[in-house]
Amino acid sequence: MSTLQIMNTIHSFGKTATNICYKNSMNIRNVMSFRKYATVKRFYRETNVLKSDGKYEIVLDQRKLKTPKGNIFAIESEPLALAVATEWDSQKDKILRSKMHITTLCNTMLDNPNNYTKYDLVNYVANYLDTDTILFQTKEDEELYKFQSNEWDPVIEWFNKRYGTNIQKSIEMSGPIVSQEDKNRVNKHLLSHNFASCYGFVYGVDTLKSMILTMACVDRFISVEKAVLLSRLEEEYQLGHWGRVEWAHDLSQQDLQARLSAVVLFIYCNNHSSKIQKKEM
Repeated sequence: MSTLQIMNTIHSFGKTATNICYKNSMNIRNVMSFRKYATVKRFYRETNVLKSDGKYEIVLDQRKLKTPKGNIFAIESEPLALAVATEWDSQKDKILRSKMHITTLCNTMLDNPNNYTKYDLVNYVANYLDTDTILFQTKEDEELYKFQSNEWDPVIEWFNKRYGTNIQKSIEMSGPIVSQEDKNRVNKHLLSHNFASCYGFVYGVDTLKSMILTMACVDRFISVEKAVLLSRLEEEYQLGHWGRVEWAHDLSQQDLQARLSAVVLFIYCNNHSSKIQKKEM
């Protein structure tokens, strides 16, 4: 290879390396910009709830809260509005949007970014039965199977009695067989809820990876803590054998509990009285 060819090759590699560095630099800047957006400084002192045209809005000092799409944040439930205001009021020096689960749920419902209909949401939740966590059990590990049966089977039995279904767990790789009739029964129940509540159920099944556990928690058959524990049953079993990194696993569990608590509150507030009853003196 001639000297000229070598110089051209070096120049080519140098140009490529420069381009890669530039792209990486832009990616880092984009990430930093996103982080700045995700954790902005608190810009308000007080939070309040304002009633306007029969709905409830959140006011940060003198500014009305808006959704990511720029719509006025206005919901029909006063208790839910107070919960959102409390989330904003509890922020310290920086606003951690990733921890504001009730606000996130309300924003998603109000903006409906994917233009879902109520039927879309209901079908999404009902179809989760095909891959529901607690319907997949294994006999490969007898101790684990006993653990799953003792903890999960009572919830499956409750679900079948509550909704008139005949869903059975699976111990095969093929997974459980859920009839269309059972899905129709579940759909009928979900459709009795309003549009906002259906978004809550979607958030719930995505959190627990289980439609059955979500319904059991919303119906108060099991607590939020119990529902999260059951959704992580196999992981907890493995941790019992191999040990746990306390701060990491505990943080994950607490985050799931916070998300699910927001779901339960969101659904409850959207299904019950939209006003707070004041005691008469």
